Amino acid sequence: MANTFAPFGFSQNRGTGSAPTYEQVPAPVAYNTANIFFGDPVFRLSDGSVAGVTTGPGPGTGVLAGIFVGCKYLSVSQKRTVWSNFWIGSDVASGNTVEAYLINDPNAQFLVQSSGGSGITQAMVGQLVQFAYGTGNTANGISGAYIDATTVGTTSTLPFRIMSLTFPVGSSTALTGQYNYAIVAFNNVETKVVTAAA
Repeated sequence: MANTFAPFGFSQNRGTGSAPTYEQVPAPVAYNTANIFFGDPVFRLSDGSVAGVTTGPGPGTGVLAGIFVGCKYLSVSQKRTVWSNFWIGSDVASGNTVEAYLINDPNAQFLVQSSGGSGITQAMVGQLVQFAYGTGNTANGISGAYIDATTVGTTSTLPFRIMSLTFPVGSSTALTGQYNYAIVAFNNVETKVVTAAA
């Protein structure tokens, strides 16, 4: 059966600390920054805040700040503090900031879907890969980010390193083909030095 393309961003698989927080760190988001979804990679802007797909520099043009996993903000419409798994891109007074939570542990690893080409293969393990944002889901806040199998290579500035393929429950054979899944680790993040491919 063919794999279905239904990306969900970068879902933490392992790392420092324990579930559910995995030692998340806070970071500011400007009040007028576009949507940031749960599982989106984010970048640090020159003012110290973080941003994703629209406001940030975008894939391949900056060092990652981490993976966005939620936020807290004072809602203008609800007149109270709101905790959310994604930043909705509005509902904060002009000039105020949103407190985002990021995973930037240099040892973190993430489950992510692939797209393009024939998927991630065993021969690609240890190499580096670029991501794309896709389209986040405003109904549930889940990211649409994925890794692009056509970008796998040895360019040291690529943000993620492929660590392994995934195995269906009860199977010793990895899931293969277009839109399969992989476990990736940071290669290019603020807490980790950029490195070449293995």
